[in-house]
Amino acid sequence: MATDNLPDFISALVQAHQETCPKDSVQLVQTHISFVLLAGDVVYKFKKHVDFGFLDFSTLEKRLHCCEQELQLNRRLCPDIYLDLVTVTQTVTQEGDNYTLNPLNTPNIPNTSGKVVEYGIKMSRMPEEQMMGNLIKAGQLEHRHIDAIVDKLIPFYQQAAQTSEIDGYGTAESVAINVLENFDQTKDFISRRSGDNVALSQEQFDKISSWSKEFLAQEDLFSQRVRAGNIRDCHGDLYSANICLADKVYIYDCIEFNRRFRYCDVASDIGFLAMDLDFHGLQELSAYCIEAFCQRSGDTTLKEMLNFYKCYRAYVRGKIGLFTAADQAVDEAVKKSCLEAAGKYFTLAQGYTE
Repeated sequence: MATDNLPDFISALVQAHQETCPKDSVQLVQTHISFVLLAGDVVYKFKKHVDFGFLDFSTLEKRLHCCEQELQLNRRLCPDIYLDLVTVTQTVTQEGDNYTLNPLNTPNIPNTSGKVVEYGIKMSRMPEEQMMGNLIKAGQLEHRHIDAIVDKLIPFYQQAAQTSEIDGYGTAESVAINVLENFDQTKDFISRRSGDNVALSQEQFDKISSWSKEFLAQEDLFSQRVRAGNIRDCHGDLYSANICLADKVYIYDCIEFNRRFRYCDVASDIGFLAMDLDFHGLQELSAYCIEAFCQRSGDTTLKEMLNFYKCYRAYVRGKIGLFTAADQAVDEAVKKSCLEAAGKYFTLAQGYTE
C-alpha cells in the first residue's frame, strides 16, 4: 500500500495492524474528507484536516465534535454499526514516534499516556458483497431491495425532527445558499477546452446554473413543501455508497458536519437515491423507488421537486469528484476515476435541466 502524502499516524496504524494481524489485509479508502481503514471485521474512520468553508475539520477540537455528532446521528438508522469513538495517541521515543489506537476516555489502558493527536470512529464492518454499490455492479439489485429501503426510510422521516428552525432550511432562499455555493466552488474547475477528458465545461456550467436559478425563483413550490411538513432532519447523503442490504437495511454515513445539508426537504434526500440509480443506468428502479415512496408515504407533491433536487445532488457528486481528484494524497488512478465520474455526474445534472 502506497503511503506517500499520507499522515504519519495513518501509515503507522496500517503498518501496526498488518504486523499484529497478518491474516487481515488492511485497505485504505479515501474520500475528499476522510481516511477509512478497513481492518478485519472493523472499520476506523478519520477526518482529513480540511476546511472547505461548508465543512471545517481544521482543528482537533472540531474533528472531535464532528466525530461525536457522527456517532450520535448515525445511530438513528444504524445503532449496531456505530460502536465507539477512538483516539490516536502519539508517544515520542528514541526510536521514533509511536501511535496507539484506543477507545475514547480510557485513561487506564497502557500506552495512552502520550499526546492525543487524532479522534476517529470505530464501526462494525458490513459484508462487502451486500453493499448496494456492489449489488449494482453485479446486476443483482432488485425491486425487493428498493422496497426494503423505502420501508426503512418512511418511518425514519416520520420520526425525524421537525421544528420551525428546520423548516427554515426548506425555503427557496435557504436552498439557494446550498445550490449557488456549488457553482461558486466549481468555477475554477471549468474547462474551456473540448474533448473526452473535460469534467465540467463552460456550457454545462451555464445551463445548469441558469436552470437552477430559474427553478429557485418559484418560491411557492418550496413554501408548499414547508407547510406540508416535508422539511426534516434527514440523512443528507443518501445514495448507494452509504447503504448495505444484508440481514437488514443499513443506511449509514449521514451528514454530520453541517446541518444545512441535513436539514432538508425529504424530496432532496430521496431524490439523491433516485439520482444515484439513474447514474448507474437503473432508470426503471429509480422511477419505481419514487413511485413506491410517494404512494406509501402519502407525499403528493414530491415529484414537482424531483428534477431540481436530482440536478442539485448530481452536481454535488460531481463537485466532490473534482475535490477528491485535486487532493494530493490520492494517487493517479483515483484521480482519474474521480474525474471520469465527475464528468458523468455533470452530464447527468444537465440532463435533468432538459
